[in-house]
This record gives sequence, structure tokens and C-alpha cells, in this order.
Amino acid sequence: MKNSINLITLIGIFTALFAAPLFAAEDEKKKPAKKPTKSAAERFAKFDKNSDGSISLDELKANPYFKDKPEAAAKNLKRRDKDGDGKLSKEEFAAKRQPKKKKGDAAKKKGDAAKKKGDAAKKKGEGAKKKSDAPKK
Repeated sequence: MKNSINLITLIGIFTALFAAPLFAAEDEKKKPAKKPTKSAAERFAKFDKNSDGSISLDELKANPYFKDKPEAAAKNLKRRDKDGDGKLSKEEFAAKRQPKKKKGDAAKKKGDAAKKKGDAAKKKGEGAKKKSDAPKK
């Protein structure tokens, strides 16, 4: 009797171990595939309501994302409008966003470069010191 209980327990454990991955595979099949992201040209066409080849501030504000944030739309247009004509061309729209530079980044980089130069000079000085420590003949 005791052996049969142990056998049933072992069968249950093995069944659970081997069946779990099968259920997980079924769950993955049920998940919808991710939507492919639209290209910059497709997004540009959606924004460009009058099909004039550029996006004006009014067209940008009409987008649902900027509908409640007209200040954000104006700020976005100003930041991306490189030629300053008040409209976004396809190239300006598709341009990759540059990360915001922090005020202290340039100074930090200069400081790091100076530190590296100082470390190199220090190493040269240590090399010269080692040579002078050598016994003279």
C-alpha cells in the first residue's frame, strides 16, 4: 500500500513537471502578435491632412496625442523644425530625436579628459622615479 502511494505521488510530480511547459506553449499561442510599428512615412501621411508635403502646427494639434496639449505640440514643432519655416518636412519629421544634453555634461567630459591627462602624466612621473631608484653603478 505504501509503495503504491509513493508511486502515485511520483507519477503526479512527473506529470506536473512535463505538462507545465505544454500549457505555457498554449498560452503563448493565444497571445496576439505585436503590431508592426508604422514607418515614418506612414506616420507623416497620417499627420499631413491637407497632403501638402509638410505638417503645420494646426495639423499637429489635430492629432489625438496633442489634442489636449497644444503647448506640447508647439514645443515639439519648434524643436524639430530645423529650417525655421514653421512646418515639418518629411526629413525633419523622420529625423531621429537627439537625447537632451544636460548642462553639466560638457564640463564633466572636459574634467574627465583632464583627469586622464593627469593620470598619464602621473604614470610617466612614476616611471621616471623607478628609473632613478635603481642602484647606480
